[in-house]
Amino acid sequence: MLEFLQGSLHYIFSGALVGLLVGLTGVGGGSLMTPILTLIFGVAPTTAVGTDLAFAALTKGVGTAAHRLHGNVKWDIVGLLCAGSLTTAAASIFVLKQIGPLPKEWIHFITFSIGVSVLLTALSLTVRGRILEWVKQNPTKMPHGVGLKIATVLIGGAIGILVTISSIGAGAIGATLILMLYPHLKTAEVAGTDIAYAVPLTALAGLGHWWLGNVDFSLLFGLLLGSIPAIWLGAKLSSTLPEKFTRTALAITLLLVGIKLVTA
Repeated sequence: MLEFLQGSLHYIFSGALVGLLVGLTGVGGGSLMTPILTLIFGVAPTTAVGTDLAFAALTKGVGTAAHRLHGNVKWDIVGLLCAGSLTTAAASIFVLKQIGPLPKEWIHFITFSIGVSVLLTALSLTVRGRILEWVKQNPTKMPHGVGLKIATVLIGGAIGILVTISSIGAGAIGATLILMLYPHLKTAEVAGTDIAYAVPLTALAGLGHWWLGNVDFSLLFGLLLGSIPAIWLGAKLSSTLPEKFTRTALAITLLLVGIKLVTA
């Protein structure tokens, strides 16, 4: 066990760093962990995606429990996102089983597109006050009622495909679109809701990649040792720190993630 800990310190530290960011902001899981595993530690891309999805499911499960204690999870939004994302995630796994991993060019295009959207989200946070004012002045231009529910389900479906293919998008894209569709949510509520719907999605996608043979359990255990206590701490801090601080932390995290994805 001691030898394992000594050999896994870099994974434990990486898990703790990502876990803290995910707990605090809801963002950074796949967007940070997959690039770390592939670019820094040299893990094969398919293994990095599969292991990261399993890591995200377990880590965000702890984060959901912590955010639930503080009332930061909007379960109606979670249900709508899951209705779309779980369906497309299951379909994507069966497609990958038939055709194998997507070409690197497609993965690069998807990653770049997500990076651009994340950067736009970071920008939107800096002008959130203006966005809320625009929403108040133009209520008819935003989806409402059934239209809002349908839009949320469709967005969940798109995220389900992206996450299953690349492990990226559950936090980054989810936080973006939750903020856009539900701009009156507090930053902690965006983070809590984003983490909660990602749990069943990443669990399903992770099980699918385990079926495909893409999960490294030794690597997974090292990441979890660092992430589980860190994400609990991050979730607690998100509810106790001032709104301005958590919004700034979310914007900075999104900015760094976006730059990383665009330049990867």
